[in-house]
Amino acid sequence: MTMARTLRRQARPLLICDCDEVLLHMVTHFQQWLGEAEGVHFDFETGRFAEALTYVDDGRPVHEDDVWALLDRFFRAEMHRQTLVPGAAEALEVLGEHGDIVILTNIGQEAHGFRVEQLRGFGLDHEVVTNRGGKGRPVVQLLHRHHPTAAVFVDDLSGHHRSVKKHAPGVRRLHMVAEPRLAPAVPPSRHAHARIDDWGAATQWILEQWGKA
Repeated sequence: MTMARTLRRQARPLLICDCDEVLLHMVTHFQQWLGEAEGVHFDFETGRFAEALTYVDDGRPVHEDDVWALLDRFFRAEMHRQTLVPGAAEALEVLGEHGDIVILTNIGQEAHGFRVEQLRGFGLDHEVVTNRGGKGRPVVQLLHRHHPTAAVFVDDLSGHHRSVKKHAPGVRRLHMVAEPRLAPAVPPSRHAHARIDDWGAATQWILEQWGKA
């Protein structure tokens, strides 16, 4: 048997999955920390993040650059606050029996080790890839590295689905917003193939896209 045939036989489906508000809750814990430590109110239920952060003392909106700085501080020092999305660990256990899993998360490379350890603490011991900006190009890189039989991308942000659609249109795209207080304010992405906010139903959908149902 040739090496090429051996590699083809070993190819598996691939799940490329976001972390925050897909595997781990973030916005509720970010909101709590902002109020406790920064004197900032985060009205994330509106879904309008550009205007959602205001200073408690005078109601001024937090400047966009300062929002990114606050997020950076949260991920550097407060990741321990985050909690597991119900059903996420069970879903990845089932999916890992049939395919490979990569967690593609938009945090700085300096926080890579923290994210790996955080996820391992929840029993999610999978490859973690950090990124800044759109996720289309890193998805292409993962496809070139894994050569999957089929691939599914899961993310809560419509902009990332648009990016993946542009750069890797053959990847099936699932829009998921696992935070129940936020999900009603976020419309289904027109760049995704489906919107499912529950991991039980999402697992079946992913298996169907992989041809494993």
